[in-house]
Amino acid sequence: MEMRRRDRTGTTRAERGLLHDYWLLSGYGLRAVWALGWLTVAMTGTIVLLMGLGLPKNDPPQEAIGTVPAGGGTVTFDIEKDDPQYPTGDRFTGERFDKALSVTLNSAVFRSFGQDLTTSGTYIEMASRVTEPVSLGLALLAARNRVKR
Repeated sequence: MEMRRRDRTGTTRAERGLLHDYWLLSGYGLRAVWALGWLTVAMTGTIVLLMGLGLPKNDPPQEAIGTVPAGGGTVTFDIEKDDPQYPTGDRFTGERFDKALSVTLNSAVFRSFGQDLTTSGTYIEMASRVTEPVSLGLALLAARNRVKR
């Protein structure tokens, strides 16, 4: 792989780029520490970005509106919720860190999502759903390669 990564004539630029990324992220699947380091960097970056931009100022309250028929029957409710507002003031608090850590762990490991986020937060969370599992997978691959030897 190292020879293919450095070959400028027989290997396409896209393939060299993928091989370079594979080497940089996990040492060709042999360095679990590199992959775990990149996972830590990605999760820390996600937490900081969510604390600064992604978590709303307050959790938007839900409002249920409906009518109950006089003789009984079916009740229908319309549940409305305001859009999350971008935070103002102190964004880096313990409470916001806890929420950001929860969202990051859920997106990287558990794949569940239940927190209201701002528009930026939604995009940050989508990006973390791609990058963090890749780093986790590369770390598992490297650990497997170590055990397999």
